Amino acid sequence: MENIYKDYEDRLPKKILAEVKDNVPKNISASKLAKIMDAVLQEYNNAKISPGECVGLLSAQSIGEPGTQMTLNTFHFAGVAEMNVTVGLPRIIEILDGRKNIETPMMEIYLSKELAKGKNIDELKRFALSIKETKVSDVALEFTINIADLTVEIILDKGKLKQLELTSQKIADSIAKHLKGYNIKDNKESITVRKKSSKDNTFNEVYRTKEKLKDVIIKGIKGIKHVLPVKREEEFIIITSGSNLAEVLQLEETDSVRTTTNNIFEVEEVLGIEAARQAIINEVLKVIEDQGLNVDVRHIMLVADTMTVAGTIKGITRYGVVSEKSSVLARASFETPIKHIINASLVGEVDNLDSVVENVMINQPIPIGTGMPRLLAQKPKDEK
Repeated sequence: MENIYKDYEDRLPKKILAEVKDNVPKNISASKLAKIMDAVLQEYNNAKISPGECVGLLSAQSIGEPGTQMTLNTFHFAGVAEMNVTVGLPRIIEILDGRKNIETPMMEIYLSKELAKGKNIDELKRFALSIKETKVSDVALEFTINIADLTVEIILDKGKLKQLELTSQKIADSIAKHLKGYNIKDNKESITVRKKSSKDNTFNEVYRTKEKLKDVIIKGIKGIKHVLPVKREEEFIIITSGSNLAEVLQLEETDSVRTTTNNIFEVEEVLGIEAARQAIINEVLKVIEDQGLNVDVRHIMLVADTMTVAGTIKGITRYGVVSEKSSVLARASFETPIKHIINASLVGEVDNLDSVVENVMINQPIPIGTGMPRLLAQKPKDEK
């Protein structure tokens, strides 16, 4: 059997050979294995692209045409008013444009075996609430300003404190940690905050203090706005509105191998550019498949490669991959042509006309397909 595999080592990639080895039955006969390997080789050769094939154009058309049939709305999670997911064309645009601030960042948090089974629902809910970002404004009934003493009083909601397993002392400690230079008094049912320095303690400063207090995080992970435990097939996972991959992966209760975020820049920062490339492919495929469309994954892989080849994520915009094109005419053909041509002329930039767009612009054969080869002929010597 190994001899048969060896015959194909130079003709098939290692990954395909490994997949064949993993999937064929162990007791298969040599003749059947030879037939399978011939079929695999034929399929592989049919899938290969000829030299000079205009893969960029094919990918653009293959993604662009189904894109015209996509919806323009957002998907809403039933039961949670604030949880929406951007889908369809808007989501494709924000991925391919390389936008850092996406409309609806979210995570799918896979859990450790015990929590994922869902045997203890209360424990699952408790963990979900423990990672949700909780601010002082979430547990306060009201904020009042005492003009005479120039203090801010926070009236606490007892029901919320009980639900979130918090005490007034914990909240006072969190405020003391985040706000320096303040006297904080715990009155059990309320908390009083006053600036230590009487010089700067004006009414405007007290008002600013009140606004700062609202945003002090007292529990959970920064950025996780809402949590929703859901059952997917045989296990429970937590879907979140908001994302903080670095901190979530450090929790013991999470499965760090499968936990994902839809923020590709966060993936790049935490896991590196290779993971970000895969995240782009996964996110685009997910949107396309959810819309009931079909695009060959190789077209999406080409786009992901183009966006990440420089070692960082660059969107397909005039500030991203287009700005790095070596051809002046190619850059000018995308957007702001006058700017590109003037800047190139100021520094005496040379365009070698190596790509498609610039040759189309000046009516020359384009260097793809039959336009790739160049005919070189030796000039006959003049007879004396």
